Amino acid sequence: MSLLEVEDLRIRYPSQGRLRAALRRERHDFEAVSGVSFSIEAGQTLGLVGESGSGKSTIARTLIGLKRAASGSIRFDGQEIIRAGTRDWARLRREMSMMWQDPVGSLSPRLTVRALVTEPLRIHGRKVPAGEAERLLGLVGLTPQFATRFPHQLSGGQARRVGVARALALDPKLLIADEPTAGLDMSVQGEVLNLLGEVQQRTNVAILVITHNLNLVRHITDRMAIMYLGRFVEEGTTEQVFHHPRHPYTEALLSANPEPDPDARQDRVHLSGEVPSPVNRPSGCDFHPRCPHARPDCSQKVPQWYGEEKRGHRCMYPL
Repeated sequence: MSLLEVEDLRIRYPSQGRLRAALRRERHDFEAVSGVSFSIEAGQTLGLVGESGSGKSTIARTLIGLKRAASGSIRFDGQEIIRAGTRDWARLRREMSMMWQDPVGSLSPRLTVRALVTEPLRIHGRKVPAGEAERLLGLVGLTPQFATRFPHQLSGGQARRVGVARALALDPKLLIADEPTAGLDMSVQGEVLNLLGEVQQRTNVAILVITHNLNLVRHITDRMAIMYLGRFVEEGTTEQVFHHPRHPYTEALLSANPEPDPDARQDRVHLSGEVPSPVNRPSGCDFHPRCPHARPDCSQKVPQWYGEEKRGHRCMYPL
């Protein structure tokens, strides 16, 4: 059984403000996430990839209970959590931890590093053992001297390491990392990725990485899923997707990814237009207005999920 199993997840937002909806006495919602399914095993890393607004962070917020799903199923360690109560979430948040996108801004400027990394223990009513802050800092490669520092005294890479230590304080089974290398230079990004890999080897924690950085995904994930306009358009092992993309959107993303080899030939796939709004989805395939391979019936038929050998895609005419 998988540690996390998500089936046909649908998440809605109102398309107008609450006051305007109240005055009109009607409410119109749109689906920010539409029919998403995936699973993560213990010790596995899954990457969610897509442009801004594709629904990646919305999924993360729903997994940790900050956003309520409209329908579908989320099973964590065998328990259905989509309608979990307050008491259930108190336990679940000890077993699921979140790394926020801004490494410095997500840390309270009023607390020392010692207080920050041990705060999850205090929030959940656990006793903080002597030397616990130093142990957690050692786990992420920081010396005990960092315990007395404040966030403004940390570099971006050091702040990210503190965030990882804080996220691991309760020994979670699942770590959700939202853009874990955002705002960091290339050398520090490599350090953070290596750190996450080392932590996973020691603790067997499952990791869900949310990013648009394909180099990050290629380096750290076992499987990856490509999102467009709230739907998965392709999923498979990282090697499969990188070497044999099936969906035209995946092909376009991969072609835009910079290659470290300056002599490598890059045939860029250019997409026309902008990403549509989920409030007004295109007819048929969501991607057809921008797809360089679109055919007439792509604007009329909604493609289903076509699965094959533990991978799948949502394209009637795959590459």
